[in-house]
Amino acid sequence: MSAPRRTCPVCTRQIAVVGGRFARHDPPGRRSGYDLVSCPGSRRLAPLLGAPPLFATDEPPAPGQQALF
Repeated sequence: MSAPRRTCPVCTRQIAVVGGRFARHDPPGRRSGYDLVSCPGSRRLAPLLGAPPLFATDEPPAPGQQALF
C-alpha cells in the first residue's frame, strides 16, 4: 500500500506523508556535483487534513435520551 501524497510547502512537489511527516526528498531540479542535499521541507510535519468529526456535537440529543454522566 502506498503512502498518501501531499504538496511540499517548500518545493511544491507531491511527496509521500509517512507518520505525519513529509518523507525525505531532494529539491526539484538537477543536483550539482555528487553532494546529496535534502529539500528543507523534508521530515517537516505535514498539516492535518480536515477529518470529519466522529460525533456531531451541534445536534441536540434525541427525544427520550438521557445524559450519560
